[in-house]
Parts: sequence; C-alpha cells; structure tokens
Amino acid sequence: MKVARFHAPGDIRLEEAPRPQGDLVIRVRNCSTCGTDAKILRHGHHRLRPPRVLGHEIAGEVVGSGERVQVIAAIPCGTCPDCRRGRLTVCPNQESMGYDYDGGFAEYMAIPDKVVAVGGVNRIPDGVSYAEASVAEPLACVLNGQELARVGEGDDVVIMGAGPIGCLHVRLARARGANRVFLVDVNQERLAMAADLVQPDAVIDDSAVEQVLKLTGSRGADVVITAAASGQAQEQAIRMAARQGRISFFGGLPKDDPIIACDSNLVHYRELTIVGANGSSPAHNAQALELIASGQVPVADLITHRLPLDRVLDGIDLVSRGEAIKVTIEP
Repeated sequence: MKVARFHAPGDIRLEEAPRPQGDLVIRVRNCSTCGTDAKILRHGHHRLRPPRVLGHEIAGEVVGSGERVQVIAAIPCGTCPDCRRGRLTVCPNQESMGYDYDGGFAEYMAIPDKVVAVGGVNRIPDGVSYAEASVAEPLACVLNGQELARVGEGDDVVIMGAGPIGCLHVRLARARGANRVFLVDVNQERLAMAADLVQPDAVIDDSAVEQVLKLTGSRGADVVITAAASGQAQEQAIRMAARQGRISFFGGLPKDDPIIACDSNLVHYRELTIVGANGSSPAHNAQALELIASGQVPVADLITHRLPLDRVLDGIDLVSRGEAIKVTIEP
C-alpha cells in the first residue's frame, strides 16, 4: 500500500509499505488535514519519533465487515486518576494517532487496541459521508471548548480566527443558541472566504476590541474564543469580554513565546472566566458525529479541497497558506 511518511522536518515521503496487521484494520477513505500537520512538517514534534505516518482526522471502512467508522485522534489511557474522574481530555498518559501510532495518510491502517478499549471507534451514521465524518474529530475539539466556555442561549460570541476551527466554532455556537456570532481575522482573504460559508453576524479585520465594543453597545462579548495561535488575540479577548464573560484560549501559543500580558484587574472586577481547551474525549467524537448527522452543524461545504494521497504535501501547503477551509485526503 501507499503511505505518506514523515522522516524529518521538511521531509514527508510517499512510500510503499506492507499492509498492516491487527485485530482491527480499516481501509482509509478520508483523512483530513490540520494545522498541526503543517506544524509537524515544519518543526517535527517532541512526541513523534520518525519515521511516522501522519494524519489524525480519520474515517474509513473496517476490513472484513465493511462497517463505516470514524476514529478518535487523542487516546486517553482510561485508567489514571483523571480518566477515572471523567477528565479524559487532560489524561497525562494521552497518546495520539499520527504521533505515537501511524495515522491516516495511508491506504490502510491498524487501529490500536487502546483506541478500541476507550470507545474510540465510532460508527458513522447513515447519510454522513466519509469526508464529513473525518471532520468529526476537529468538531469534537470545538465541542469540548464550547462546553468549557459554557456557550449558550442568548450569548454574543466572538470567534478570533477564520480557519476551519473558527468556522466550526461559528456553526456550533449557533447550534448552541448564541444570539450573535462575530468572526475576527487579520487575513482579509481568508476572512471573506470563511464568512461566505458560515455567515457570521459581523466580520472584523482590524481594531477588534473597538469593533466588538461598538457592536455590543460597549458591553462586550459574553464569550470570546481565540481559535488562533496568537498571544495578541488572547490579550484582546480579555479586553473585549463583557462582565462575567467567558474566554476560551482554544489555540495554543508557540512554545518559544507562550507568555501574554493580562490585565488582572479586568479579570478581577469584571469577574471574567478564562478557560483552556485541549483536544476532545471519545464521547465528544460520538457527539460530533450526531451533530453532523442531525444537520445541526453542517460540515460538507467547509471541505473546500479533496486531494489524493500523492498530493498530501499540496494539501498541507494549502492549509499553511490559509487558502482553504478544510482539505481532505482521499487515499
């Protein structure tokens, strides 16, 4: 079979490999690309020991039974104190597809027993395509983030970042009953492309704090989600949040520049809540599939590019340059 295998930063090769063996093997039908794939291509990852097949947004067909399934990316151990208390997203022993195990940029892949043990293989509902099912993993992460930030009925929500994650945040916020959703990005072309698809109530490409305050009658936003790896966005989020507002630091910052300036008095006097968001649980993945199947969170139109496996580098490049919303690979 063919695989796209990472050997070193800047070095992903399309190679021949033997078909994998195991109790559960799938024929990969779609594996969508992610900003994380672009980061790995440029810099590698401390947990990734090459050579490694990348790809963690996975949907395929079980060899033998033909059952259509979606596979989780983040694998909690299921047995540590955090997992036993239901905190699977912060499992200290977490492993990941495409990092610790070969991922979905391949024609076939073996599903580790650990994934099955934590309920990480989900049946794809009828009417949901493989491509749509591959988007369930990032949607699961978005669902975790919005649960932690308590997005709900009547909220004014600001999404900072108009990439695929930002678009999913807009759609999910509406599904959760948000009053208005504003989309912010400094890349005007990407903002226009995203806004054309997800139709936010307003788009903002400059002076974000001032514009949000103007749109909300100086009150500020109930929820601000930073779906971008930007310290400036996190600092702005604190300044644009309403009293008792909730702020989600959804996008992590570069390891060499993780410190921001926080006006602690704004947090204190406005009674702000700042939460992180780290991945998703197996249950979030199952919920994401149901949100897609029910039509509450449409994702098909967010898939702007479909490429064969031998063009995986083109797909990652499109993601890096912000010229696509969602790119899916069809091995």
